[in-house]
Amino acid sequence: MSDQKIYDMPHAKAWCPGCGNYGIHRSLKEVLADLDIPPQRLVMVSGIGQAAKLPQYTKAHMFNGLHGRSLPAAMAIKACNPGMTVIVTSGDGCTYGEGGNHFLAQIQRNPDITNIVHNNMVYGLTKGQASPTSLKGMRTKVQTLGVMNEPFNPLAVAIAMGATFVARVYQGDREQTKEVFKAAIEHRGYALVDVFQECVAMNKVNTSQWYKDNTYRLEGHDPTDRTEAFRRASEEGRYPTGIFYREEGRPTFEDTLPLYHESKEPLYTRSMDVDRVRKLLDSVRSV
Repeated sequence: MSDQKIYDMPHAKAWCPGCGNYGIHRSLKEVLADLDIPPQRLVMVSGIGQAAKLPQYTKAHMFNGLHGRSLPAAMAIKACNPGMTVIVTSGDGCTYGEGGNHFLAQIQRNPDITNIVHNNMVYGLTKGQASPTSLKGMRTKVQTLGVMNEPFNPLAVAIAMGATFVARVYQGDREQTKEVFKAAIEHRGYALVDVFQECVAMNKVNTSQWYKDNTYRLEGHDPTDRTEAFRRASEEGRYPTGIFYREEGRPTFEDTLPLYHESKEPLYTRSMDVDRVRKLLDSVRSV
């Protein structure tokens, strides 16, 4: 399979012309084709927002959850059917704001899922208020005096929490974006890819030119050095892009589940013991 068009859904996209979501979608489809992942073996999971519409435009299984609730759904999907490729794609507000606690929990549990976060440093769907990653001082219709909070640093947090794959890209750099997407999907464990992208309608500060001027590729970096990865992730002013940290071989969440210790057969194919289920329900009713 080499044609990315196999992942296209035949309806128009609701994104603004020039939106960075187009580039992310195109790069992801090309990587899926290169990896030869059949649509029927792919599950796309999202929350709420402009970025969260991406699964609707992709030919694959889809679960569209509540705002900030995509990650626990993805973990459950992978646990029930470990043979599926599970990709979460949502925005910085959905993932780091409403979903912040789930973000931390998934890092600790290390499910074998890929988490692609569309980071445009603003809430694009709800008309441009500051998101967790908005830069300090940025003025919006809500933060009229400028953002007062320090921006949330997802890479530093993920590395500190023990994530097994942590990366950042700018979607305008298609070559690096595809390279990192591929590595993240192939990684066995929780993989975070924070993707800088433009919001041409609601963010007039972090434009394409801004990203080009304020990002640079990691060169000569050892992604197995966690201390150095944390230091590089904490850089300000100009932001490095690439794979910051990667740890192979750690057990995934699915590996720790007793139900897979004796059999690797996915849950959906197993027969159900109706009597045990009835007994469980009866015990709950009697409480």
